[in-house]
Amino acid sequence: MFLLLFLVLLIQLFTYWIFEPLASFLEYILEIRLFPIIALITLVFLFSAKNIEQN
Repeated sequence: MFLLLFLVLLIQLFTYWIFEPLASFLEYILEIRLFPIIALITLVFLFSAKNIEQN
């Protein structure tokens, strides 16, 4: 029982250690104040990709 608990805690520690930097980076990127910039870049990319396919 304690071995299973130890393994679960170890897995949780490693997943936090691996994914915490990515999660904090995405949290910073996807803040409300940066959303218009991301939306503008996405729209420009979508319309430029559409023009490239038509030519």
